[in-house]
Amino acid sequence: MSHAVEEPDYTVERTLDAGNAIELRRYAGYAVAEVTVPGPADSAGNTAFPILAGYIFGGNQGSRKLAMTAPVTQAPQKLAMTAPVTQTAAGDNHVVQFVLPKGVTAENAPVPNDARVRLRDVPPRRLAAVRFSGFWNQANYAEHLAKLTAAMRAAGLQPAGEPVLSRYNPPITPWFLRRNEIWIDLA
Repeated sequence: MSHAVEEPDYTVERTLDAGNAIELRRYAGYAVAEVTVPGPADSAGNTAFPILAGYIFGGNQGSRKLAMTAPVTQAPQKLAMTAPVTQTAAGDNHVVQFVLPKGVTAENAPVPNDARVRLRDVPPRRLAAVRFSGFWNQANYAEHLAKLTAAMRAAGLQPAGEPVLSRYNPPITPWFLRRNEIWIDLA
């Protein structure tokens, strides 16, 4: 399948539930630019996007522009191995990540001008993923997370982390053409 933008390399080890688009995948390592933002899940992406986009569009030492890639991932702060930030009154913080282009590592990536942007290499990993379309909302997310965790239980797979929301399309993409995924790392 051809993609309009670059994505991290992975292989499908097996399909857990073809009807619900649930796969067991093995990802190669890749690098990310990430930022931790306060607030609820439904606004984290909008808060983080201009910060991360500023970095890849030249807001870095050398003003180097990097290609936009997919997905943009989002997870509660406790999931990421990053420095803590001040929590909101509700205790919500989310780490939002842009995957960097192939060949770019945390070591050779341009240094961000914005101190909130961190660079990190994500090691190779094995995870279960469910794919779904539509807008992100809590009900759509919860429905597909339940399908993913049920398929994992049925396959005897143990999670090694919390769910990560992965979004692949620009905001102008019609809801029915959007590609979203939920990833859960495996033990």
